[in-house]
Amino acid sequence: MSPSGSQLETEIWSAERIYEADRKYVIHSWSVQGALDPMVIGGGSGSWFWDRDGNRYLDFQSQLANLGLGYQHPRMIEAIKRQADRLCYIGPGVAEQSRSELAEALARLTPGDLTMSFFTTGGAAANENAVRLARHATGRPKVISRYRSYHGATASAISMSGDPRRWASEPGVPGVVRMLDPYPYRRPADDPANDMRHLEELLQHENPATIAAVIVEPISGANGIIYPPDDYLPALRRLCDEHGILLIFDEVVTAFGRTGAWFAADHWNVVPDILVTAKGLNSGYVPLGAITVSQALGEWLQTNMFWGGLTYSGHPIACASGVASLRIIEEEGLVEQSRLRGEQLGAGLLAMAERHPSIGEVRGRGLFYGVELVRSRETREPLVPYAASGAAAAPARELVDAAAARQLHIGLAHNVLRLIPPLIVTEDEVDLALSVLDEVLDVADRHCID
Repeated sequence: MSPSGSQLETEIWSAERIYEADRKYVIHSWSVQGALDPMVIGGGSGSWFWDRDGNRYLDFQSQLANLGLGYQHPRMIEAIKRQADRLCYIGPGVAEQSRSELAEALARLTPGDLTMSFFTTGGAAANENAVRLARHATGRPKVISRYRSYHGATASAISMSGDPRRWASEPGVPGVVRMLDPYPYRRPADDPANDMRHLEELLQHENPATIAAVIVEPISGANGIIYPPDDYLPALRRLCDEHGILLIFDEVVTAFGRTGAWFAADHWNVVPDILVTAKGLNSGYVPLGAITVSQALGEWLQTNMFWGGLTYSGHPIACASGVASLRIIEEEGLVEQSRLRGEQLGAGLLAMAERHPSIGEVRGRGLFYGVELVRSRETREPLVPYAASGAAAAPARELVDAAAARQLHIGLAHNVLRLIPPLIVTEDEVDLALSVLDEVLDVADRHCID
């Protein structure tokens, strides 16, 4: 029975009331609902959030790697309010100031000749439309992705993902071929997957004339923050050009200063044909994603139909928040801030590795670090197995819980500790996080067998 309007206006939502309604009415993603015990959030500011009991947490995950500007940035809030006062919604088929501004800004900031943008509601929808466009523009049916990848939870996006979350959705959308990823820590230096030999052989078996695109995260995010060898992406660009295959970079996580550069692609001076962005585009303040395409694809679109569309494409409030976000990143020097705080974080982690046998490898740039946790440095046996659950995942849960008890919010991708704080994180906050990590890694050390 629906409550009356007066009840909605006067009811006091205590922490207990919020929790009870959540457990009864809310479906949470990637979860067994009956096993959940969600924290009731009270608010957030800067790099911190707190629960309704007043317990504060330093967020070294930026929630879902999206809160680059942190919680409640005043300039973002003001931009959203200003656009809401001007125009909350208009359909995608007209010109509107906020979406024109954002598209122009992306054309200026993105690498190479990337020019025109299509706006979506997030990364998954952007990846869906990027691959659809690639198939239409090339007339080819297949797409190559990688095993250690995550491109979203919609039908094509989850099919392209190698992440274990795809298993429940299989057989999935047809036309996806997966390749092994470069993984220098876990593959010998001469392993074909660390360069283009593996893909070259795959193309022999698949027929390159049937491949529309290769989609990769320049740095694998949700599956362990894995950085490729320096010659990998340039070689991938050359191989795609050789066979007329479009190259799609999924930078949903890595774009807009996350790695100490505007885009991860900038580290290797590689320009994709389609760049997919979302999270850092506006720190998730309003649902927003984008695909930005090369000049050649932009010209193709002048005389060919773009077979894609969303009711909320180019949503005015979302685009206004995107414009504000890009201005903040530029004017507050947050790309440089990411690089500097990343150097501090990396140096601290490397020093910590000398004290903790559970640290197998530290890898990162900017504020995008992965710490590979092992039971043995000699054998490189992971702290927990790939896609572990139940008792097998207990050491990872213990580590996360120990950090939370010390007011540090962290997460693991399998056996890799992911450290992704907001770009606005301060020097003192990085030092605090390092101090807590130094304590809680004793939990992982207890599982070492060396």
